[in-house]
Amino acid sequence: MLTLAHDGSPGPWILFLPLVWAVAAGGVVTVVRRAVRRGRGVPWRGADAHPAADSPIAVLGRRFAAGEIDEDEYWRRLSVLDEQFGRAAGSGAR
Repeated sequence: MLTLAHDGSPGPWILFLPLVWAVAAGGVVTVVRRAVRRGRGVPWRGADAHPAADSPIAVLGRRFAAGEIDEDEYWRRLSVLDEQFGRAAGSGAR
């Protein structure tokens, strides 16, 4: 019976290992590129983790922290923003 490496040489199988390494390196590069594009390097972070820095809720929080509005005004406006932007249940309730 004749085999591929009958004469002691590796034959065409010598191309298999570099092909495996090339596919693995290409996979790593693809995963890293997608992670950087989507979530600035952390693909497992949820989009709802924190409000965006320029979101209306974040602006309202900064105004309250700076003392521009009082607590009653803050809660009144936050309830309106919750209805419009749909924050997670229980995250802004008193």
